[in-house]
Amino acid sequence: MTTLHAEWIKLRSLRSTWYTIACLFGFGLGITALSTSGAHTQYWDGTAADRAAWDPTGISLKTYIVAQLVVGVLGILVVTSEFATGLMQTTLAATPRRHRLLAAKAVTATAIAAVAGQVLMFASFFLGQAVLAAHDVPSAHLSDHGVLPAVVGGGLYLSAIAVLAVGLGTILRATAGALATLVGIVFLIPALSGLFPSWMQGIFDFWPTRGAAAIFATVPDPDFPHPWLNLGGLWVGVAVVLTAAFVVFRRRDV
Repeated sequence: MTTLHAEWIKLRSLRSTWYTIACLFGFGLGITALSTSGAHTQYWDGTAADRAAWDPTGISLKTYIVAQLVVGVLGILVVTSEFATGLMQTTLAATPRRHRLLAAKAVTATAIAAVAGQVLMFASFFLGQAVLAAHDVPSAHLSDHGVLPAVVGGGLYLSAIAVLAVGLGTILRATAGALATLVGIVFLIPALSGLFPSWMQGIFDFWPTRGAAAIFATVPDPDFPHPWLNLGGLWVGVAVVLTAAFVVFRRRDV
């Protein structure tokens, strides 16, 4: 508990933490406003099938595309900022039990991402539905079928990305390298998914921005019909990366 409290004090005392959270809400809500303000043309110009597949909740939660990178930066900086400044040696001198230190960092990053991410998801939903209603197109209510699970699932998705970022930051020990790897995971690999052999396609059922991102929709996706199972698979994958980070962190000199 002492280590956890120390990590919380350390993280909240950094201006970069608050700048990152400000960017999360600034960019996140900005993307929501942009995506929903132009969505009405898609509805009125679309076919009957397009209107049947209209998902106002999913449209308002598209902010996750940018939000996951911002949350990822936060998770990476929790670890790499100390490597960059050389303070990790001081931290390890004060907390020699490395598994306890890394666990505290992971819990702190996850808690901040969970709270900030969940607030962003609810704020994006309400903002997006207000914009859609103002353009006289169908909007959603929190009590509608599948809406609340999508919003809550969005917060869990962002939390998973934060934990993944902590693991990558620990393994690579460099902010630029960890961020580049995260970008490759969430954007590059899914974009190239068609190049992978058929026997590897199953991994995309729980991949970020693919199967796991189905949690943001209320209209069933035939390619990913079980979004909560997909999201659970993402958390399993993240747990594997974090476990590798614990092993690497304990074996290194610093």
